[in-house]
Amino acid sequence: MRKISLLLFVLFTLAPAQAQPTKPSLVVVLVSDQMRADYLTRYGGEFQHGLKTLMTAGAWYQHAAYPYFETVTCAGHSTIGTGSLPFHHGMIANSWFNRETGKAQTCNQDDSATEVAYGAFKGASDSAKWMMRPTLAETMRKTMKSRVATMSIKARSAIGLAGHEGDFVTWLDERGAWTTSSAYAGVPAGWFSAFVQANPIDRDANKDWERTLPPDRYQYDDAAPGEAGAAGWGATFPHKLGPPGPPYLLHWLQSPFADDYLEEMAEAAVDQMHLGQDAERIDFLGVSFSSLDIVGHAYGPRSHEVQDVLVRLDATLGRLIDFLDKKVGAGKYVLALTADHGVADIPDQVPGAGRVNAPTVRATIDAAVKAALGGDGPYVIAMVGDEVYFKPGVYGRLKQDPAALRAVIDAVMNIPGVVRVITSDEIAPSAARTSKDSLVRAAALGYFPDRSGDLLVVPKENWIIAGAGTTHGSAYPYDQRVPVILYGAGIRGGIHQDAATPADIAPTFASLIDVRVPSPDGRVLKSALGK
Repeated sequence: MRKISLLLFVLFTLAPAQAQPTKPSLVVVLVSDQMRADYLTRYGGEFQHGLKTLMTAGAWYQHAAYPYFETVTCAGHSTIGTGSLPFHHGMIANSWFNRETGKAQTCNQDDSATEVAYGAFKGASDSAKWMMRPTLAETMRKTMKSRVATMSIKARSAIGLAGHEGDFVTWLDERGAWTTSSAYAGVPAGWFSAFVQANPIDRDANKDWERTLPPDRYQYDDAAPGEAGAAGWGATFPHKLGPPGPPYLLHWLQSPFADDYLEEMAEAAVDQMHLGQDAERIDFLGVSFSSLDIVGHAYGPRSHEVQDVLVRLDATLGRLIDFLDKKVGAGKYVLALTADHGVADIPDQVPGAGRVNAPTVRATIDAAVKAALGGDGPYVIAMVGDEVYFKPGVYGRLKQDPAALRAVIDAVMNIPGVVRVITSDEIAPSAARTSKDSLVRAAALGYFPDRSGDLLVVPKENWIIAGAGTTHGSAYPYDQRVPVILYGAGIRGGIHQDAATPADIAPTFASLIDVRVPSPDGRVLKSALGK
């Protein structure tokens, strides 16, 4: 017995120690704006590069979805960035009606911030002023001295990933100039000024956007009903970008060339800011690719245009992964791919689908309130998306007269395409966030006092509140379900069928690098970490 014990002691003593997983030196969060979850399976047979790598080697949560109603860009990016949901982080939509100022505002509007532009522009700018929770990126910056770089075509995307502070938080303003805000920098970054000078946006002028693959490799028709791009683009390929000028900018934004530019920006940021290359520091890189959203609104999820953006994004992500492998080191960074929301099909292409006219909704409500309460209208002060805001005192009077409120709701319910009207009183209580009524629960998870509307108008499935093309923002699966794939250092690859949400990314990565995201609504995806 003593000999056996001695032998075991020697074996365990001499056996090599289990290698401990190395912490990543760089956290990378990639967002493909408007990427539906089913794009990876529907069109995935054509992916040969970055998307294929992530789908085959990453931890792929195939049933990931947002649990809330307002599935839009600002809410999605803020959820990804903070690991919390809109009822906590407050970024309920791309814009809302500010009852104090009596005006609509964007989610990032900050009149106290000034533009710091890579061009001759000045004026008010944007920040995370209205975001009520910190992001993973800013938590890393405060507690670990991390360097933070985020970039996108859209301010709400770059800011949603960065949060209230960052070293390089950059987006494109409506005039076509790259810009940041005094909330993030006092002067333009010298390295990026040089990058912009060497890579002007009009470098792609007079190019044609052609399909990457042979036409017969694309599903559906190239000229389906309801497809039309901006600034004169039609439904079929090729799409000509044209010479420099305002139409060119609109064309460039709705083309894959904008995604390519962002990928080059990301490489330059890693290179010039030495992201992930300091042994004493873990850095953060966030990139939100916007082309799929802009193209998707105009051409819809079945279009050859959307399919080609995805094929090209596959190649673009492949280049970025190859670059990170060489510059930071394979296995030395951790990466997430997700989306801020999905999208509905173009109603013209789906039997039984349709459009709800927003002016009709407003007029119907005004007429119903006048009939119920009397007096002079209008009574609706704003309608932002599917949120209806009454003038001060109107909703209070309706609540005091249940029959009057019921008459208003019934009038809206008679509008073709409307399936439900939900009042703010139904979703304001905390108990509503666990309601068995799925629509009430989803609306409550996106409700924030003083920012949300008095009424929420819910279209039928496959119906949208939009006059052309298509949109998103509902609690239906095509809008809520998005990819969530984790890849790289500390991640165990595999396909997962358990529930997940993009809010899980921040707490999962925080767990991996031993920081704490304050009070997240998301959870640590232990199955991806091998726990």
